[in-house]
Amino acid sequence: MPGLLKINNYFYRRGGAEAVFLDHIAMFEQAGWDVVPFAMKHELNHPSPWSDYFVSEIEYGRQTRPLTKIRQAAKVIYSFEAQRNLARVIEKRRPAVAHAHNVYHHLSPAIFSTLKSAGIPTVMTVHDLKLACPSYKMLRDNKVCEKCKGGHTYNVLVHRCIKGSAVLSGVVLAETLLHRSLGLYRKNLDRLVVPSRFYMDKLEEWGWPREQMVYIPNFIDAGSFETGWAKPGYFAFAGRLAPEKGIGTLIRAAALSKQKLVIAGTGPEEASLRALAASTGADVVFAGYLSGAALHRLIGEATALVLPSEWYENAPISVLEAYALETPVIGTRIGGIPELIRDGETGYMVAPGAPDDLAAALARMAALSAGARHAMGKTARQWVSTVFSSAAYFRATTELYSSLGAALPTPAGR
Repeated sequence: MPGLLKINNYFYRRGGAEAVFLDHIAMFEQAGWDVVPFAMKHELNHPSPWSDYFVSEIEYGRQTRPLTKIRQAAKVIYSFEAQRNLARVIEKRRPAVAHAHNVYHHLSPAIFSTLKSAGIPTVMTVHDLKLACPSYKMLRDNKVCEKCKGGHTYNVLVHRCIKGSAVLSGVVLAETLLHRSLGLYRKNLDRLVVPSRFYMDKLEEWGWPREQMVYIPNFIDAGSFETGWAKPGYFAFAGRLAPEKGIGTLIRAAALSKQKLVIAGTGPEEASLRALAASTGADVVFAGYLSGAALHRLIGEATALVLPSEWYENAPISVLEAYALETPVIGTRIGGIPELIRDGETGYMVAPGAPDDLAAALARMAALSAGARHAMGKTARQWVSTVFSSAAYFRATTELYSSLGAALPTPAGR
């Protein structure tokens, strides 16, 4: 039975990276693979017979004693505990290949040298731009910033890019300098799995060799999503209420176009966004945090899902989910979003940070006949059912593993 070691900071459905991580595990287990998870201990983790091997929890939002904070900072930079525990996992059940997702700040890339020493082919899916910029979103003061390009990583401390804190920014700078001096990523990872071509280009701009990267888009099982939703006439946003998401621009656009907007999510900008909606007279409903069937219903019944992002998004799963629900998407021309929208066929594209442009797109979508919007949704679902299917992802990923010399027999039926 082929053995796969799956690595991520968290072992519960926390965000987009965790969704890919957990869905990958389920897919390969269903195909008959022996999958071993490795993560950080957390009260929300899914149960696993391997949880005793997980590393101690680090949760930055909690109040801790000064000595604990110092110990946590040391683990952020280089976790010997993660190395020891991973070595125990390898001794217990040696995998044919390892596939990591998000590891920094919790597990740390120290684990990659452990895998390299054990001779285990290792790949990592790139979910953000941490491998290029110390500030993983490549943001400063909520704006895209590339000042650290060319090795000028000291800018992360100069501009206090990490939560406006000199201490946290200093820790991240020290982390970056150590990891790069040791080559923990570059020397130990065999391939980077990159879900968007934009991120491939951006990483190459920042010095990563193209031959170390492989493009494998995210996936979704469209067959598990319902269709045929009623469309009562509103646009939807779903996600964290943070400045870089462009929700303020969306609210202004909703006011300009006189379209109803439903916002699902919570976050630091909620109070200011509510105030903006009131001051502009926009018809906005704040639905709070939604997940599962409730979120699917919200998006399925929407005229369109809107992604007004103003930062370098990678390859948002939310777009694929909307398509699977036969809902078109209006998104900004930034990051990897344009790769997921066929303008005029599965949705519309607009300039980031431009309320007038977005308002025009909302009005244009609302003015379409129900039949035209339904056709757009069906085209979108057909697209994700082929190009972004779980079968396509499975095939591309196993081909990558095999190319690295992992002796992995192809399970029957795939």
